[in-house]
Amino acid sequence: MRVGDYDRRTILPDQTFPAMTATLRRFLFAPVAIAPLVTFRILLGGLLCVGALRFMAAGWIETLYVEPTFFFHFYGFAWAEPFGAAGMYALYSLIALSGLLVALGAFYRISAGVLFLSFTYAELVDATNYLNHYYLVCLLLFGLLFVPAHRAFSVDVRLGRVAPVRTVPAWCIRVFMAQLTLVYFYAGFAKLDHDWLFDAMPLAVWLPERTHLPVLGYFFQFGWVAYAFSWFGALYDLSIGFLLWNKTLRPWAYAAVIVFHGLTRVLFNIGLFPYIMIFGTLIFFSGAWHERLLGYFGYRPAGKSLSTARPALVRAAITVFFVFQLLFPLRFLAYPGKLLWTEQGYRFAWRVMLVEKSGQVTFTVVDEQDGRRTEISNGDYLTRFQEKQLAIQPDFILQFAHHLAEEYQTKHGFVHPAVYADAYVSLNGRRARRFVDPSVDLAAVQDGWGNKDWILDWKSEQQ
Repeated sequence: MRVGDYDRRTILPDQTFPAMTATLRRFLFAPVAIAPLVTFRILLGGLLCVGALRFMAAGWIETLYVEPTFFFHFYGFAWAEPFGAAGMYALYSLIALSGLLVALGAFYRISAGVLFLSFTYAELVDATNYLNHYYLVCLLLFGLLFVPAHRAFSVDVRLGRVAPVRTVPAWCIRVFMAQLTLVYFYAGFAKLDHDWLFDAMPLAVWLPERTHLPVLGYFFQFGWVAYAFSWFGALYDLSIGFLLWNKTLRPWAYAAVIVFHGLTRVLFNIGLFPYIMIFGTLIFFSGAWHERLLGYFGYRPAGKSLSTARPALVRAAITVFFVFQLLFPLRFLAYPGKLLWTEQGYRFAWRVMLVEKSGQVTFTVVDEQDGRRTEISNGDYLTRFQEKQLAIQPDFILQFAHHLAEEYQTKHGFVHPAVYADAYVSLNGRRARRFVDPSVDLAAVQDGWGNKDWILDWKSEQQ
């Protein structure tokens, strides 16, 4: 029987999964070659190892974790604090080492767990550093915890720590394919917006700034190019994940992946994201294709077929995970106002490169008991990068207001400190507008999942 063939009489008896259709059983539990999972493990682990080493060599530990004296947090994760210079170097060294061990398939369960925890913690320390692809990496690493990616072409197999296998249940590979498809689709869905499609924003701002580039730069002076890029980007994101599932169209779709992400790498400083997608989407190729690829490096399929011990539990876990992944990006629908303006429900929703936003915010601390007031110089507390992020993101404004209230109460003797923010923000090339209600005492406002009604409406009369 060929790898990936399905015979429900001998592999997946009907009575084992009475509630599942034959198609779904085959999709999740049919045996498929482990080779795509091995390639995925090697490339993702290796990429994170190199990325962590590059991060340290570039001096970004000092810039992002040592120079700041105040850190912004994701809601519910205020406990994630930096460890100081030595501690953060140790953390990123741990990321590099565990990434290498994952790539090699050495002590895999431990190294995969360490890589997931260390990378995720590093991204939780300061929310101003948030990028979509960091979140994606956390999800992919979480997935690696539960799959037997070390059961072939690994140090663990070579040392006899685990027995080699040639096939794994299909879900071990398809969960990653589904995750990448979902990322692409939601990125395209987010681009079905007036600013992106009909104003070509923010590309109409960004591309003319890159006319110095050879060859391509000449075209960026023409307005229609920004519109062409915007529409192509939306169509690409909406369709590419599904095209990669199709065996016939897959080579052409992957060529589009290389061109698209190669172009974004040239045009924009977006770190490892292009490489993550170029390497990650290789998992869509067939097991035979990956066996040939790995064969150039000495891989030889060997071992038995690995089956799923608790299929009902696996099915339930996959269902819960992907229901969350499908619904969480849509939480913005629960909030009023223009999403790109309020950013309520913006993060963790695969909204990639949609906003050109700048602003400034002035904080005033007032002691309501004796009337003393102080205007804050944000630079006394924040780095320049943090200042830029603070001015345009309402939850950061609220966090900083609470920090100022505590600071002035404990260090400056304010009895009842109230904090007011006067912020102006420009969105996608428009004139700056007042962002938050300057009459609201933000020190008295608690953060949460509810609507931040102190953010002024996009068309508020107070603008």
